[in-house]
Amino acid sequence: MLLHAEWTPYIKRRAAELGFMACGISKAEFLEEEAPRLENWLKRGMHGKMAWMENHFDKRLDPRLLVDGAKSVISLLLNYYPPAEDQQPDDTLKISKYAYGRDYHFVIKDKLKTLLADMQANIGEVGGRCFVDSAPVLDKAWAKKGGVGWVGKNSNLITPGAGSFYFIAELIVDVELAYDGAIRDYCGTCTKCLDACPTQAITEPYVVDGSKCISYFTIELKDQLIPQNVAGQFGNWVFGCDICQDVCPWNRFAKPTQETQFQPHPELKNLSASDWQDITHEVFQALFKQSALKRTGYEGLKRNIKFVTGQSQLGS
Repeated sequence: MLLHAEWTPYIKRRAAELGFMACGISKAEFLEEEAPRLENWLKRGMHGKMAWMENHFDKRLDPRLLVDGAKSVISLLLNYYPPAEDQQPDDTLKISKYAYGRDYHFVIKDKLKTLLADMQANIGEVGGRCFVDSAPVLDKAWAKKGGVGWVGKNSNLITPGAGSFYFIAELIVDVELAYDGAIRDYCGTCTKCLDACPTQAITEPYVVDGSKCISYFTIELKDQLIPQNVAGQFGNWVFGCDICQDVCPWNRFAKPTQETQFQPHPELKNLSASDWQDITHEVFQALFKQSALKRTGYEGLKRNIKFVTGQSQLGS
């Protein structure tokens, strides 16, 4: 049998065959650089009412506490950028592009399970776990260490020649592999994302106050009411927000995804602003049956629509 490190090219090739746009591998170890940054971010309350982000602090920083004997973190990127003809027009109410198609959790988890099974079948005994935005794993930090991108001023991972419209997932395994190194930061002097954020959620380069982000208010905030002090700042975003990615110069390199499961429902781009306001539970179920948009639910979406269109008088 080859040494585990010599299986690295096979793993990367198999990841590409499964549709992943990039694969980077880093040593499973304590994230020294991230620890004080995360602690400070939480102390400043930038997670808002996302109390779950305070949990499992140690596990977020050390993958060996998540997977017994962890040696390697395999970071994978899956493109979700929709072709131009599938994107919503600017004059309607909008949802983040990542929610256009089938819920990414299901799509990616299937691919990760296949990759892990293939590794076990070819390499031998490989123990590990799949992670898709559902456990205390600092995705962007590991992807950065794995060399598949740098963390930009908008706190998104950015990849040269590809941009940032992709999902990040991990396989944490108990075998040593050949490790990649981090790449440099190519943001330069650009401040387009800071300048464009309507709620000033990017408080300084590389720092995002999650409690001010439109995505937080329209997805994570479960309150019945959205604070009145942010009224008029959401533009036409009713689920998530892509502004800081849309203005990023690196996303001019974004290419349409080849993943058919991310194709939007044919009727999505035809919904006018008034159609959104009149959306029924039946239409919601039909359009977003398997979408990540189910996370906010029908009532949550209606709350967001009313807030964005000024139909509701909400408390502060």
